[in-house]
Amino acid sequence: MAIRLTLLSTVVLGVAYPLAVWGVGQAAFHDQASGSMVTDPSGKVVGSSLIGQSFDGSSSARWFQSRPSAAGEKGYDANASSGSNLGPNNPDLVKSIEERRAAVAEADGVSAADVPADAVTASGSGLDPDISPEYARQQVSRVAEARGLSESAVRRLVDEHTESRQLGFLGEPVVNVLELNLALAAAR
Repeated sequence: MAIRLTLLSTVVLGVAYPLAVWGVGQAAFHDQASGSMVTDPSGKVVGSSLIGQSFDGSSSARWFQSRPSAAGEKGYDANASSGSNLGPNNPDLVKSIEERRAAVAEADGVSAADVPADAVTASGSGLDPDISPEYARQQVSRVAEARGLSESAVRRLVDEHTESRQLGFLGEPVVNVLELNLALAAAR
């Protein structure tokens, strides 16, 4: 009797239930169940709307920048998803924030006091795909100048990609950096 119950439980809980959940996910929530992949106009997958990525490099002035990442040695490593685990008074964290604040202020042409917190601090997962509308607006002048676009056109893209609070009261408004940068690439 015990062996039959074990086999039945294995089949139901180890095969039937996972297949049913997978099937419902694929049928009702295909995009989400497949990782919320984002494609460029040619159909090539360029990332996920749920996972942040770095837009650093030689042409970084042309792109909106994500918040810093503490996930892995170079950041944005999904295998090492985590924050830095440094306390708010840790000298290494304070130094790193001040260095980031100075670099962001210089790149965006603002005073260090005007740099938003999400521009210099990593999220708890280190993979946050969103930035605040304030940080996005701060980058408008730099991006517009680097791309030869008007500030009003770039600001309009930021406004179009600003997501409001969920249900009108949960969370804060955010801007998905990958989706904004794809719209920016299409604007040329």
